[in-house]
Amino acid sequence: MPSIDITYLNGPDVERLALTDDEILAAVDAALAAQGRGETVIEPRVHLVPETSEMGHFNILRGYVKPLGVAGVKVVGDFVGNYKLGLPSEMALLNLFSPETGMPLAVVDATAITDMRTGAVTAIGARHLARKSSRVLGHIGARGTAYWNVRLLDRLFDFDEIRVHSLRPESRRAFGERLAADLGKPVRVTDDWESTVRGADIVVEASRLPKPQPLLRTSWIAKGAFLVPYGTMSAVELSLTDIMDKMVVDDWGQCRKGLPFGALRAHVDSDRLTQETLHAELGQVVAGVRPGRERDDETILLWHRGLSITDIALGHALLRKAEAAGVGQRLKFA
Repeated sequence: MPSIDITYLNGPDVERLALTDDEILAAVDAALAAQGRGETVIEPRVHLVPETSEMGHFNILRGYVKPLGVAGVKVVGDFVGNYKLGLPSEMALLNLFSPETGMPLAVVDATAITDMRTGAVTAIGARHLARKSSRVLGHIGARGTAYWNVRLLDRLFDFDEIRVHSLRPESRRAFGERLAADLGKPVRVTDDWESTVRGADIVVEASRLPKPQPLLRTSWIAKGAFLVPYGTMSAVELSLTDIMDKMVVDDWGQCRKGLPFGALRAHVDSDRLTQETLHAELGQVVAGVRPGRERDDETILLWHRGLSITDIALGHALLRKAEAAGVGQRLKFA
């Protein structure tokens, strides 16, 4: 058996490599386009719940991206109470493999990857599904993925107004201050959901609820708005899908009936969202197989549960950048 070494990129390595906004968007966009062309394999995520779902659980995501020549498996914990310990709610490891031999290629701290790829999918979805003239963003939630949602959306839209809210006053204040400093513009921190959402051109719901609770009212969503709800536990009303002209998901295989968790889980289980009423998967829109927004008055929803191929795409981009910069550790495998 030949000698096999693998690359290990830890958290400080990922931070040092510092993927730019444009590098993140380009890598995720290319992965989505590959999905739309049928050049990927995506296995629906599976879950491990050690105790109760209210405490937290693990997600296992698996996929293959043919144009990159790499397969991957990510394991990410999702534990809502971690802030009490000073830990992020989501921590992850991504394993990359050769799809031809199964040989392991790399192990990457995917905590930051999870945040970045989520924000990129939100932003790329908005690029195709929101009005080009969108000027006001309303964002619920202040976790790691929330930061990248706002940062990358503002990269594409340069908003006149950004409103943010989260359950804990200290988290939303810190979130607003960080965004204002990094974006170089005012960020309005709100005290309630309604003033965050009502009248916004783009609404993102990334709340952290221990159990489903309809806190986002359908009546607050403006005609022609673009809405992205993706909390693990649903925060929307059943009537939400009634006002949508188009509904888009990242991958129908992991949104279909019979699976747990997700913002629109009850809508799928009650046939409010079906494969027949679904407009498209986002990859089809990015690849030009299906149309995105066609009129300013369309109210459009994107539900993304998290795609393994976007984790793999960013892991691959980091690996290539690390090789060029001499960053990371080589570990003996065999």
